[in-house]
Amino acid sequence: MSAPPELPPLVSAALSLSGRRGFVSSTRNETGRLLATLAASRAGTLGELGTGCGVGSAWLRSGAAEGSNIVTAESDPELAKAVAELFADDERIEVVEADWTALIERGPFALLFVDAREAKISARDIVAEVVEPGGFVVLDDFTPSAVWPPMYEGRVDTLRQEWLQDKRFTTVEVMVAPDAAVLLATRR
Repeated sequence: MSAPPELPPLVSAALSLSGRRGFVSSTRNETGRLLATLAASRAGTLGELGTGCGVGSAWLRSGAAEGSNIVTAESDPELAKAVAELFADDERIEVVEADWTALIERGPFALLFVDAREAKISARDIVAEVVEPGGFVVLDDFTPSAVWPPMYEGRVDTLRQEWLQDKRFTTVEVMVAPDAAVLLATRR
């Protein structure tokens, strides 16, 4: 995949925090570049369900259009505090120390990055209610599948299949690297 090797400073800072905390499941740079690109096209509230060390939010901020703000939820109090300190100088990013469900009342979202595993599995109906029409939903951490129905480890990937067939969204699987794909959904 062709991309400049330089990272936005806030992304580098979040990756550094991730390394110090031993957090190995941060947003991949390929997914981050997609988040930044999509954020550049949206005005309004951008959200992330599952902050981790703030890498996804940093990518969103690196592309965020004027007039947009970012709100992200992290349930681990120590991690939420560390990420809030990382973003302390940026009034456009708010870190909420809470489960991902606390962000639901903060919609409608112009873009929602669903990064918390539980939200990916069980929140499709909720997401459909809180993303504005025409708004984007991004789900990461999928292994590319070239067949239908989509397969993962020899089984039908029902999570991916349900998102791809949900009539409330127009959804596509996008390969961001040879071993990584995201689902990009637009709310109808």
